[in-house]
Amino acid sequence: MTYSCQTNAQTYTIATSLGDIQIQLYDQTPLHTANFETLVEKQAYDSVLFHRIIEGFMIQTGDLGTKPGANRTAPADGKLIPAEFVKEYIHKKGALAAARTGDQVNPEKKSSPTQFYIVQGRTFADNELQQMEEFGKKTWTPEQKEIYKTIGGTPFLDQDYTVFGEVVAGLDVVDKIAALPTGRGDYPLSDIRILSITKD
Repeated sequence: MTYSCQTNAQTYTIATSLGDIQIQLYDQTPLHTANFETLVEKQAYDSVLFHRIIEGFMIQTGDLGTKPGANRTAPADGKLIPAEFVKEYIHKKGALAAARTGDQVNPEKKSSPTQFYIVQGRTFADNELQQMEEFGKKTWTPEQKEIYKTIGGTPFLDQDYTVFGEVVAGLDVVDKIAALPTGRGDYPLSDIRILSITKD
């Protein structure tokens, strides 16, 4: 399911060492969309690793310090991006979202200028969603609940991290990456890289 409100429907192909993932960026998150487009134009993501993988949760990449020969002590590339929470954009399976630091140091929930993750997630039962609504002060439409019950995702992240796109092809590649064995800090034991990201 893609969102019908998309007018631009710009897509990009993320070529990884395990296959291609095609994503579509959203119209109503212009700051995140423009930032991503700029980084792609600069080829900033070429050779970046997927550095954090949690099966049943998400795969994370975009740390420019993981490029071969990069200075791991260098500061983050760019300024934090103001949050752009759109109620319609949820953390369903395949959602593309911006990573960020924790609430204590980042109460405004601003996004990392480079790091992003793709949701794998899992399916949730009615009672689990109800508990999240009651205790987490979150609400979803009946359609969104149905997505979480059938397609899956990570509903507990909604309205806390900016979702700015989604996978439109290549979810099987997301599953392959998520299944990789990991070690300390959820770091994959074998390198899996973004080879390139290109505008379709």
